[in-house]
Amino acid sequence: MRAALVRGRRLVRVLGLRWKISVLLAVGCSLVAVGIGLLIHEARTRQIGEAARASATAQLISVRKLYELTGRLDFDKGGDSDGRIDSPDLPRPLRTAALDGQRSTYLDLSGTDPAVWAARPVGGEHVLSVRLSPAEDRAELADLDRQLVAYGVLVVALAATGGALLASRLSRELRTAAETARRISEGELDARIGPKGLPGSRDEVAELSSAVDTMAASLQQRLEAEQRFTADVAHELRTPLTGLHTAAELLPPGRPTELVRDRVAALRSLTEDLLEVARLDTKREEAQLEAHRLGPLVESVTRRSGVPAQVVGAQEEAYVRTDVRRLERILTNLLANAGRHGEGPVTVTVSGTTVTVRDRGPGFPERVLREGPQRFLTGTTERGQGTGLGLTIALGQAQVIGAEVILSNARPSGARAAVVLPPA
Repeated sequence: MRAALVRGRRLVRVLGLRWKISVLLAVGCSLVAVGIGLLIHEARTRQIGEAARASATAQLISVRKLYELTGRLDFDKGGDSDGRIDSPDLPRPLRTAALDGQRSTYLDLSGTDPAVWAARPVGGEHVLSVRLSPAEDRAELADLDRQLVAYGVLVVALAATGGALLASRLSRELRTAAETARRISEGELDARIGPKGLPGSRDEVAELSSAVDTMAASLQQRLEAEQRFTADVAHELRTPLTGLHTAAELLPPGRPTELVRDRVAALRSLTEDLLEVARLDTKREEAQLEAHRLGPLVESVTRRSGVPAQVVGAQEEAYVRTDVRRLERILTNLLANAGRHGEGPVTVTVSGTTVTVRDRGPGFPERVLREGPQRFLTGTTERGQGTGLGLTIALGQAQVIGAEVILSNARPSGARAAVVLPPA
């Protein structure tokens, strides 16, 4: 029994909402149908029993009158009644009640030979009894039971079908809401569920849909405001930084001048990164895709990056369909990240349509591997500090050209970034 209950619970957990509702409706309707059927069966059985007892009592009265007038029991010969004095088949409880001076009846609808008895005392120590056969009444009761079962099955089937249709609509609307929420989480901020149900109705699914749409609209407004703010700040910084860069170039040579020029260059690089992130956030960047041989292209990009790295597989014959400028930006950022935060030697490996950049440093922080790179999220102390924009830009540009960047930690140490490009 316990094992059956455990299996039932597991089945309920596995079933979807639609089937759960259908099963619950079917079970509920089955219980109601069984209850109503039992009530009808008991009521009809009681009616049949009362009618049979009344008929047997009336027959007993007629037989008694005939017996008192004529002293014979030839009433209704050959009929269904069986009037006898001290019948050996008389049930013991009925005989005992008659000998005690009571007129009583006895009903037995079970077995192959149903009977209803009526008995009373006569002549002091004798019992006059009448036996009737309610076979037709029992057949009627059996027919009623069959009809109740048939109608009960029909009602349960209709309830299960109606519940399945209703649950299908509910499940479809909930799946639509879940799919819309997933699209929003993936960055499709203009995704909406739309109005559900009748206007003015208190539909819980419609309220959920409205709440999700309101949340998505609010989230979209905030993110767009943040993106505009970032783009505006970066754009406004370009003009004074250009002037500052020009002024720094006019300073006399010396150590202070070098420090100023270095900080101005860092500010200009940060400003350009912010503008690039803002452009990527708008999802409007379009790549100029062309077929290129990957090995020589990676070797050329690595050489121009200024990061000392060894290229393995530069003679690969694989061709990829990509945007050279954006691929160079991706690889340059990954190489700069490895050179700045990792330890040498840095290795760039070309294998098929995949380019892997690996260093021998402490590796990526677990949070970066789990949640992805975040803007202005610095790394661990061992891996150094940074703005987090390099990896963010690399992943954003990879989406534009249809590539995928996979971050992982190598063994025994080191960070590994694999760029999987679409083949030409």
